[in-house]
Amino acid sequence: MKACFTFFRMRLINGLQYRTAAWAGIITQFFWGFMEILLYRAFYEATPDRFPMAFDQLISYIWLRQGLLALLNTWTFENELFAMILGGNVAYELCRPASLYGMWFSRTLALRLSRVILRCIPLFVITALLPAPWGLNAPASPLAFACFVVSLALAACVGVAFCLILYFSCFYTLSSEGVRQILLPVAELLSGGLIPLPFLPQWLERLSFFSPFGAMANAPLRIYSGNLAGNAMVEMLGLQVFWLLVLGAAGYLLQRRGMRKLCVQGG
Repeated sequence: MKACFTFFRMRLINGLQYRTAAWAGIITQFFWGFMEILLYRAFYEATPDRFPMAFDQLISYIWLRQGLLALLNTWTFENELFAMILGGNVAYELCRPASLYGMWFSRTLALRLSRVILRCIPLFVITALLPAPWGLNAPASPLAFACFVVSLALAACVGVAFCLILYFSCFYTLSSEGVRQILLPVAELLSGGLIPLPFLPQWLERLSFFSPFGAMANAPLRIYSGNLAGNAMVEMLGLQVFWLLVLGAAGYLLQRRGMRKLCVQGG
């Protein structure tokens, strides 16, 4: 555990050095979010009663998604870890007196946190100061905010556990590109990264809700905005815990099984 925390701290400190990239990301995400809001605004003005989310809930969802993008997206990876497996340098990792799964989980989580820490606070401050209805709204209630914090932590861990499954799948393939090209667009759609899940067809929305992808970005963003409340919110928190355990166990078993057949050539 101490070794994993050390890896986490070192990777976090290293990621916090890239301040110029963070400011570029803030500007990009602000204008992207604003354009997205303008697009939805046009549709809401035409038929406001035809949409499954109130407009103020949608605004909060969009700004939160932009601010927490680096933490909750499905496509932020440590490309160095893919290269380690495919190039054979994973042998050096196996020499360390720590769990490979724990080390890589810590590294990936620290990478995401370092990127979101530098970006989210300025973006949230700016958007909170925007006039209604363009700005980030306050949480639906103190309870919703508390549940949002818990859900956000769970969503980040579920996302990292999903990443580790893709890392360890390279033990069984010659390249990670095929799996990533097929799976990541699906994951981004079903996690609410492209549009909120309530905007999907009802059958697909229910399927996504109970899938591991619904336990990612979808959960904390809808809890904060008040779109998920009451029994539905409690159910989602339970699903997040369930999928974290399932994906974590699947990734760990995939790693252990891959280790038995791993052959590193060279000298």
